[in-house]
Amino acid sequence: MTTVADLNIKIFADGADISGMLELARNPIIKGFTTNPTLMRKSGISDYEAFAREVLAAIHDRPVSFEVFADDHDGMLAQGRMIGGWAPNVNVKIPVTNTRGEFCGPVIDALSGEGIAVNVTAIMTPDQVRAVSRCLAPAASAIISVFAGRVADTGRDPIPLMSECLEVLSERPRAELLWASPREFLNIFHAEQVGCHIITVTSDLLAKLGGVGKDLDQFSLETVQMFFRDAIGAGYSIRTPAVPKHVAV
Repeated sequence: MTTVADLNIKIFADGADISGMLELARNPIIKGFTTNPTLMRKSGISDYEAFAREVLAAIHDRPVSFEVFADDHDGMLAQGRMIGGWAPNVNVKIPVTNTRGEFCGPVIDALSGEGIAVNVTAIMTPDQVRAVSRCLAPAASAIISVFAGRVADTGRDPIPLMSECLEVLSERPRAELLWASPREFLNIFHAEQVGCHIITVTSDLLAKLGGVGKDLDQFSLETVQMFFRDAIGAGYSIRTPAVPKHVAV
């Protein structure tokens, strides 16, 4: 792997900063966008629909995911239909369960059956992927977001888990497996090796894209130069004791 262009996996930007999203939309490396209510709240967004429509008015050539936030199936279904009607490039994010742990299969089944592209989110097990897969209309596009980063936070290796999830989805060729919540830049290459179709990447990790294939000796030198530059810039000094002169006996 020497350049980002060599990657087969699609990189989706994850965030809710409108200016940042519009800037990333000019980058052909970014193939889509995802957000969620938590990110939107952190960004200070108070009007959910107004924000979504502003994003969709500016980004219409790549998929953008917006999530329902109702906690009952009827409410999710109503919100999903509304969000799905905002633009042709919308993916409606549906959590795999509600806050009571009730599987949202009926919502997924209904929306997918109506031809609405869903993004089923907060998944962490292959069994959940199996259950979701059974609810997807074979002809409908879908994204299956497995939170590999959160799986790794529990001390489990997400790579074999993601491989199993990919195998489960083999019967749904229009469903794409998404590696969600990456914890480090290397996760992009982990997801690529597994065969995931998509990975969501936050802006801090996207900033490291320029380092792909970088010469490690040059990188080492730049690191040493950074330490030196910052020490000098901070005005650090260490008093060293005078070296005593050698006294001949």
